[in-house]
Amino acid sequence: MKSNDILNRDDIRALMQKAIKDNDTEGYCKALDSMMECIKGDVTAEYQQKFDNLQQEMDSRILAARGVRQLTSEEHNYYQKISEAMKDRNPKQAVANLDVVMPKTVIDSVFEDLRTNHPLLSKINFIPAGGAVEMIMNTNGHQEAAWGPLTAKITQDMTAGFKKVSTSLMKLSAFVMVCKSMLDLGPEWLDRFVRESLYEMLACGMETGIVAGDGKDKPIGMNRQVGDGVSVVSGAYPKKAAITVSDLSVDTVGNLLSMMAVDANGKPRIIKDVLFICNPQDYYQKVMPATTIMAPDGTYRNDVMPYPMSVVPSPALNRGEAIIGIAERYFAAAGTAKEGRIEYSDDYRFIEDERAYIVKAYANGMPKDNNSFLLLDISKLTPAIWKVEHVTPAAPSSEATLSGLKIGGLTLSPAFNKETTSYTATTTNATNTITATPSDAGAEIQIKVGEDDISNGAAATWETGSNTVTVNVTAADSKTKKAYTVTVTKS
Repeated sequence: MKSNDILNRDDIRALMQKAIKDNDTEGYCKALDSMMECIKGDVTAEYQQKFDNLQQEMDSRILAARGVRQLTSEEHNYYQKISEAMKDRNPKQAVANLDVVMPKTVIDSVFEDLRTNHPLLSKINFIPAGGAVEMIMNTNGHQEAAWGPLTAKITQDMTAGFKKVSTSLMKLSAFVMVCKSMLDLGPEWLDRFVRESLYEMLACGMETGIVAGDGKDKPIGMNRQVGDGVSVVSGAYPKKAAITVSDLSVDTVGNLLSMMAVDANGKPRIIKDVLFICNPQDYYQKVMPATTIMAPDGTYRNDVMPYPMSVVPSPALNRGEAIIGIAERYFAAAGTAKEGRIEYSDDYRFIEDERAYIVKAYANGMPKDNNSFLLLDISKLTPAIWKVEHVTPAAPSSEATLSGLKIGGLTLSPAFNKETTSYTATTTNATNTITATPSDAGAEIQIKVGEDDISNGAAATWETGSNTVTVNVTAADSKTKKAYTVTVTKS
């Protein structure tokens, strides 16, 4: 394949995921060829550039300073032996007879990249694991604490809402195409090639399963029905009915979120870390126009949603489909086979100086409940239309009464009523705090003790004998006024 014919990785990922969805073996193999060629070109180019810069100083410290991942002694030994076996005249037997296995640190590095860098896997509840995985799930949703004496019934009620769910990990095979020229670059660069190849293979396979898997020998996708009463046919979970969405307005998105704000038991929950997943072509043709606005400075803002969420384009979805859901409510786990071996493959066509090897990984995933993810039909989604609407402001309030009046702990006589404007009180205190609360928030309050102004909520100082407190209330219309007076007698 000529260099100018090589697709970029995003294009190849889309082709691989399309082939997976269509069960197109030939198409997947062609895309796999392109991905391996792309990775080989990238790694070789980067190697050559770094090698030219390093010149003769190829020690570990210089490599580390220039961005090359340093291998542990176990990793270095592994790649040296695997490289020698792959160069052997009979690589199938040589690889089968290897007495080393892929160090756990290699695959851990790949999974860490998936957890932190992948647009989708970095956002869901994704954990590295091996073999079977069990998780504890809360079946009661929002569970309030119970007040009262601790009894057996309360204890039973509080603990009955949890169940243990077993998740058996399923095989996910990644094909690594290694040519002899890659083996000549040394252990560090073979490690780089293997890890990037595994990343691309596992990312494509897992993303397809997590988004749209039917649960049969693969994860249960976000677009599938789960929970009690779901009819599973031959291991496959039914696809959700799509909700038609013609716009992404505040009302529409709010309605969708409200459906997810209730768990499978009808209990409310707080929504956060929301995902909006769509096909890449739909993103540019439909979602981007529906979520892009022009700022006052003439620049555009993309992915503007009425509620905070991450927009993730994914080739795993068909055109016209989208998924909105709560990221943390999808659980996924992945790991490698216990033996961690690279195996020679007879199931792939070979070209001169290039051979295929298989690295077996295990993974699975499932939504934690049926309400966490919604399948949408966005085939009729329309661009955002922003309108300027002239609104006549409401007339200012003419309310000039108080809803409350307190002078420290003194008793007003008569009892306070907003329609009563004159009161008396007695005290032996030197000071008391005066607090006047308006019936309307737009009203202004002025408090005077004799001729002196004091702030609302501040303390007034009493003279012996009679003291007059005046509370003037001016309504928001600046016209309507009312005055309350309290005669405070200090003995």
